[in-house]
Amino acid sequence: MPQVFPMQVIAHIRSDFKTKFGIPRQSGLIEALKAQIFFEPEFRRPEALRGLEGFSHLWLLWHFSETARERWSPTVRPPKLGGNARMGVFATRSPFRPNPLGLSAVRLERIELQSPQGPILHVAGADLMDGTSIFDIKPYLPYADSYPDALGGFALSSKQGSLAVNCPAALLEKLPAGRRDGLLAVLAQDPRPSYQHAPNRVYGLEFAGFEVRFTVEGDRLSVLEIEEIPASAGARQGAE
Repeated sequence: MPQVFPMQVIAHIRSDFKTKFGIPRQSGLIEALKAQIFFEPEFRRPEALRGLEGFSHLWLLWHFSETARERWSPTVRPPKLGGNARMGVFATRSPFRPNPLGLSAVRLERIELQSPQGPILHVAGADLMDGTSIFDIKPYLPYADSYPDALGGFALSSKQGSLAVNCPAALLEKLPAGRRDGLLAVLAQDPRPSYQHAPNRVYGLEFAGFEVRFTVEGDRLSVLEIEEIPASAGARQGAE
């Protein structure tokens, strides 16, 4: 009989992604993406973070809340292979796993110890949806966690984006200045599902409270619209 081990949610993340669409497929791909980690009341203890300021990066263990399924499959279709080939689930980082757990390495920018909501960790490069539950946080250790000669298997790839992004300045300026580089990098990574490549299709990406509409033809992505999402609409979407 399977053993069950209970875990507590210690924190939640606040990021620019209210939905799964557009989230980088791995952590660390887009350093311009900023996020904040807020602790649950029981864990808002500054002494629990003592010494963390000496580390540049953190490991986050978190919950794939949007992809949890009752049954698991031994094989999945990795986006890296265009969704056309199956690989063993344990040879991938697919969210469709026996246990819906994610593991991400993020850069720790600063620790805000005093706030009305307790200590806050400001991080960069996260690949988590807004509101994601975090089960644990551990420091990244360069001497033990980095293997420069490691093999990447079928997932070996550059961190550089694959698309050239054409976004008119007048549209980009609608976003807060601190969000613009992050959006451009997200678009360059090609957020479309691997099976969707229709040149005339208009895609919609929700980012930092804005709806970004774009098309892709060949290796060029063109931004058509960037519109702020009314707060009431965002609340309705979150409840659906």
